[in-house]
Amino acid sequence: MSHKIILDCDPGHDDVIALLLAHGSPEIELLAVTTVVGNQTLDKVTHNALAVARVAGLTDVPIAAGCPRPLVREIEVASAIHGESGLDGPELPDPLREVDPRHAVDVIIETVMAHEPGTVTLVPTGGLTNIAMAVRREPRLAERVKEVVLMGGGYHTGNWSAVAEFNIKIDPEAAHIVFNERWPVMMVGLDLTHQALATPEVVQRIAALDTRPASFVVELLEFFGTMYQQSQGFDSPPVHDPCAVAYVIDPSVMTTQRVPVDIELCGGLTVGMTVADFRAPAPADCTTSVAVQLDHHKFWDLVVDALARIGEVES
Repeated sequence: MSHKIILDCDPGHDDVIALLLAHGSPEIELLAVTTVVGNQTLDKVTHNALAVARVAGLTDVPIAAGCPRPLVREIEVASAIHGESGLDGPELPDPLREVDPRHAVDVIIETVMAHEPGTVTLVPTGGLTNIAMAVRREPRLAERVKEVVLMGGGYHTGNWSAVAEFNIKIDPEAAHIVFNERWPVMMVGLDLTHQALATPEVVQRIAALDTRPASFVVELLEFFGTMYQQSQGFDSPPVHDPCAVAYVIDPSVMTTQRVPVDIELCGGLTVGMTVADFRAPAPADCTTSVAVQLDHHKFWDLVVDALARIGEVES
């Protein structure tokens, strides 16, 4: 039985791998792709999503653009990691399709409400602006969504500040809304995603597929790896976003722990921190969980298998 998801993203090198994993996995029914300001401005990340759809042969899934700025704060982008286009490195083809005319928030609401309750999972891999706006506009989403599996946060360290991860830091007010709703939230944060390293052995496995989408991923990882080595000292780059999709495909790919999580909004040094309370067993009404340990081999098996299933795509 496939898992129905909406992928809300800001492509972004690792968002692309998340999109390809969702598209290529037989366990996923990708209902929609929505974009949000994050790794780059909204127009850039939306163009990237449309271009990658051509690379992947993704023709029958709506792609809709969402919020162009955070709820309250000024725009922050991650050009130091993803470049000026948000997807520097490989040559992007011109998109073959147009963006859906609807706003992403409307697509999220309409799609969830059109399906049976408890059957659609939201998978945000960027800032949480679209998701927060959707549940504020249509509060019934909180009871209708199966789960929110997000890439963001971290219960030990951050990457956009000493304690805050980028996706949460750029719109902490939106994150506060999402984490405090009644729906289940699985936080796939830096503690987990820093284990998802694209080592040389992994890159060789992907290159051996010898298809256009696989070669595109190799080019992505070459640029991504260089930027991560220069900016954060990683020998191999961590691919954060596909970890959230992998959890939906097969939860056994990682161990998790139910624990209360909230978002710091006011601290001068800690704004955007995802504060996880490990002091005692989680209370019965706790709706938040965090990812702890990744099965590295199982994770990359899922990614390589998805790319193999996508196969060769006509340009």
